[in-house]
Amino acid sequence: MLTIDRTTSTLLIVDFQSRLMPAIEGGAAVVGNARRLLDAAEMFGVPVLFTEQNAGGLGPTLPELAGAADGRIAPKMSFDACRTAGFIERIEDRPHLVVAGCETHVCVLQTVLGLIGAGMRVYLVRDAVGSRHAESKETALARMARHGAEIVTTEMVVFEWLGTAEDSRLRDAVALIK
Repeated sequence: MLTIDRTTSTLLIVDFQSRLMPAIEGGAAVVGNARRLLDAAEMFGVPVLFTEQNAGGLGPTLPELAGAADGRIAPKMSFDACRTAGFIERIEDRPHLVVAGCETHVCVLQTVLGLIGAGMRVYLVRDAVGSRHAESKETALARMARHGAEIVTTEMVVFEWLGTAEDSRLRDAVALIK
């Protein structure tokens, strides 16, 4: 199956941290889409895992996302979260990762390449990742796609998790996107 299946997916939220986000180009929109993904994950029962890079230096996860992180934060110092002991084991036997985060060309890129190298399928959410500079983001997106990451949007994820207009949550899913 090439569509994103909610029963085999985990949502990975990479480094949406308080001291980093003010520097991210279009940061408010990126955070808004990450929030939509979190709400959709809750609606469809998709597990969520957060990472925090060097929290002492970059601060904690943003308050507007942190409530969903409750006990699901993987602290790290390696840019590639897969290099952190125990990280891969925290992904619940779900080989498909929907990834949002910052910065696209550093921690997101290296983590995505690590996940692909570990044999996982990665769906990178283009409108829920950010960098300080557009060219860094675009270059990282192209590199990840070349290595097998599927580049998707928030709306694509929500509707693929929904799967059918017959689902009783259709109106709630549509409301997330509007």
